[in-house]
Order: sequence, then C-alpha cells, then structure tokens
Amino acid sequence: MSHIRPALVLLLLFTALTGMAYPFAVTGIGQALFPAEANGSILAQDGRVIGSDLIGQAFRSDRYLWPRPSATSAPDPADPSKTVEAPYNAAASTGSNLGPTSQKLADRLTAASEAWRGAGMANPVPGDAITTSGSGLDPHISPAFARAQVGRIARARNLSEAQVGQLIDASVEGRTFGIVGEPRVNVLRFNRALDRLGS
Repeated sequence: MSHIRPALVLLLLFTALTGMAYPFAVTGIGQALFPAEANGSILAQDGRVIGSDLIGQAFRSDRYLWPRPSATSAPDPADPSKTVEAPYNAAASTGSNLGPTSQKLADRLTAASEAWRGAGMANPVPGDAITTSGSGLDPHISPAFARAQVGRIARARNLSEAQVGQLIDASVEGRTFGIVGEPRVNVLRFNRALDRLGS
C-alpha cells in the first residue's frame, strides 16, 4: 500500500493538471486572445458559414480564382475498401505521396499542364497551378498563379484586367512576421471580394 498510494495520488494529480487544468487554460487563453483562430477561422456570409480561412475549396468556374490541386480522397460510396478523389476533404488531409518516378504523377502533371493551356492562360505554368500541397487543403496560392488567372476572370465577369489585377495586388498577404513563408493570396477571401466587386 505504501507504493500504491503515492502512485494513485500522482495519477490523480497529473490527470487533473494535464487532463483538465492545462486544456481549460489553453482554451481560455485562445478564446480570449485569438477567438476567430481558436474557433477555426470560420468565414460567414449572410449568417451562413461558407468556409474557413484555413481550408481550400475547389472553385472551378471561370468567374473565380482557381486554387491549387488537392490530393485528398474519400471512401468510394460503391466500394468502401477503395477511395475516390475528393478535393479539399478536411477529414482526410494528405499529400499524394507519389514519387518523382511515378507514372501516375507524370500523367497528372501533364494533364494539369494541358488543362492550363486549354483554359487560355499564359505560360510559364506556375508550379502551384499543377502540384498539390502536402496537406491537400492549402487555402492559398502564389501571387504568380493568381495573376496568371486575371485574363480569364476578367473575361468571365466583363471586368477590365486592370480591375482584377488591382484586386489581386490588394489581396496579397505578406510573409508572417515579415520573414516566415512566402507572399500568398487566400483564394476564398479573394473570391468573396470578387463577388462584392460585381458582374
């Protein structure tokens, strides 16, 4: 009993500290200092949730900025032992895991490059226009990828290229703390700004 009692006391103490006190403290600090981030960086429009700042969406209309490809998947409804493509599936965040010698990867990159050129967009093809991110959920694209889509969006919305270009320039987010990461454009936020612009 002399060995069991201290062990039980320590178990209860650390359960209370690490299982209850610490999570409550971190949650409280998060809610107090960063409420939007702590709740998933949710974006709402007209009282309806339309997405998150942190998770991309598969925009495909010519009227919108396109995101980078996503390699996420989901169970096949016809055969749950298999998977089907499900872009930006937040329940299955992953990269493609295809290596540089993969024929499947080479075919996908070729098809994506051809689709890019078929949509009438300029060369060279930006890297993030045809490659997936490590998570498959990246909500951002590079400014080069965004600017390469100006002509297509302007034509689809009957706007001038200058208007769309200025909106892209205004939407570029700088490096975090001025040193971390690369400049980027949040696709969902930009597309919301496009809709506010009209046409």
